[in-house]
Amino acid sequence: MRTWYTTKPTFPAIKSHISHVVGDSAWEGHTANICERRDEVLAYAKNDHLGFQIQYLWGGSRRRFLPDFLIRLRNGRVLALEIKGEDSPQNRAKRDALAEWVAAVNQSGGFGQWCWDVAFAPHDIDDIITRHAAA
Repeated sequence: MRTWYTTKPTFPAIKSHISHVVGDSAWEGHTANICERRDEVLAYAKNDHLGFQIQYLWGGSRRRFLPDFLIRLRNGRVLALEIKGEDSPQNRAKRDALAEWVAAVNQSGGFGQWCWDVAFAPHDIDDIITRHAAA
């Protein structure tokens, strides 16, 4: 990955191939800390400058949705995690596209087993990891 510079706060990462997580919010830093301490998480990355995006339609035009984190769980699944404080019709359209993408990738069978979720509050993150790690 190419180097880029930021003035945002960063959090050191051990379980990521990227040395630091750039926190667009304190909540994203909290998520990185949870990923670091949870045994169910083998690896994770903040989806920043990675090029991973889901296409969706909104208002008659094609848009790009970048889930906030990609998390590899010990059970082999990859969790695409979105951090979202408030919901909206556009956010629901993003989730619908993500759900469709995950179903297609899982059906193709060549890219591992994927799952997705959305955290609407910081306290949701531990439960989300527990739920997908147990599946």
